[in-house]
Amino acid sequence: MTMLPPETAVRIGALVPLSRPGWVEAGRHLLAGLELAVDEVNDAGGIGGRPLELVVRDTAADPLKAAAAVDELAELGVAALAGEYHSVVARAVAARADALGLPYLCSSAVLDALTEKPAEWVARIAPAQSHGWRIYADFLLGAGHERVVVAAQASVYWASGIRILREALGARGGSVVEVDMGAVDPAKLCDEIVGHQATALLLLVGHPEPALPIVEAVRGDQRLAGVMIGAPAGQPEFAEWAALPDGEGAGIPFLRYLPERLGPLGERVEGALRERLGVAPSFVAFEGYDTVAVLAELLRSPDRTWAGVSVEGTRGVIGFSRAPGIGVWQWVWAPVQVAERDPAAPDRIRILHTE
Repeated sequence: MTMLPPETAVRIGALVPLSRPGWVEAGRHLLAGLELAVDEVNDAGGIGGRPLELVVRDTAADPLKAAAAVDELAELGVAALAGEYHSVVARAVAARADALGLPYLCSSAVLDALTEKPAEWVARIAPAQSHGWRIYADFLLGAGHERVVVAAQASVYWASGIRILREALGARGGSVVEVDMGAVDPAKLCDEIVGHQATALLLLVGHPEPALPIVEAVRGDQRLAGVMIGAPAGQPEFAEWAALPDGEGAGIPFLRYLPERLGPLGERVEGALRERLGVAPSFVAFEGYDTVAVLAELLRSPDRTWAGVSVEGTRGVIGFSRAPGIGVWQWVWAPVQVAERDPAAPDRIRILHTE
C-alpha cells in the first residue's frame, strides 16, 4: 500500500444513511463501495500524490440533518460530496451543495427532480426514476399484469413512481390503483386487491415496516395465490430478504442497476466488496465504488467540470450530459435489470428482464 502524508489529504464528504429511520443496509453497502474505491485510489498514488480521505456523516434519512451536514463538511474544506440513497435527502443535499458551489455526485437516489432548477455543481450516477420505472412497467405488461395495485406511503418519491407507472401502463390499456397505507392495514389491503381484481401488487412503502407485514399478509391470503408482489425500488436486492422465513422474500421482482455480466473491473470489485460485506454486494455498493472513481477523475482534472469526465466504472464507461427534463448532470444510462430472488434458492438472484 502506498503511504501518503495525511496532512495533505483531499477530503470527500460522504452522506450515507447509517441509522433508522434510514435504510441502514443500503447505507452499509453504499459506504463499503465508497471506502473500497478510496483505498484503491490511495494505493494508486492518490490525487496528484495526495491521499483521498472520506469524511462520513450519517443522514438517518433526514433532509434537515443532511443539509446541516453539507454546511459542516463545507466548513471542513471538503473538495466534493458523495453518496446518499434516499431521494428526499439527496434533494436537500443537492440544493445546498449547488448553492455553495460544492461538487456533489449523487450515488443512488433516482428522483428525476433532484433539484428545483438546473444545477451546475450536481451530477448523478443512478438512472432517473422515470427511466428505470418505465422499464419496470414494460416488464409488468410483458408478464401480463395490466391491473396493478400499489401499496403506498406519503412521499414525493413514491408519488413520482405512481405517476410514472400510471402513465406507462395507462398508455397501453393498463390501470394503477393506489392504496394509502396510512389509512388501511395489510388485511384491508388484501381486500382492496381482490376488489380491484389486480394481478400484481407493488410495494411503494418503507422497509422493514410496513413492507414485510404486507408481504406476510398477501402471501398468507388464499384469495391472492396468483398475485405477483413487486418492489420496483429494489428492497429485495438486500441479503436480509433472503433470510425471511418460508422464502417470503423470493419471487418479488425489483429494479437493480447492473449489467447482465460484469466486466473484469466489475468482477474484481464484486469480489472485494463481498469480502468486506460478508454477503453478495448489492447494486448500491457498485454505485458507491463508481462514485469515488468518478470524483477522483474530476478532482485530478484542471477545470473540474462534469462534462469532461469519462471513467471506466464497474458497470460501463461513465460520462455525463444534460438529459431532457433533468436538472443535474446525468450518466445516461446505467444498465437496468428487473430481477428477483429465486424461490427455489432465495440466496440466488435471477434476471427476468434487461435493458
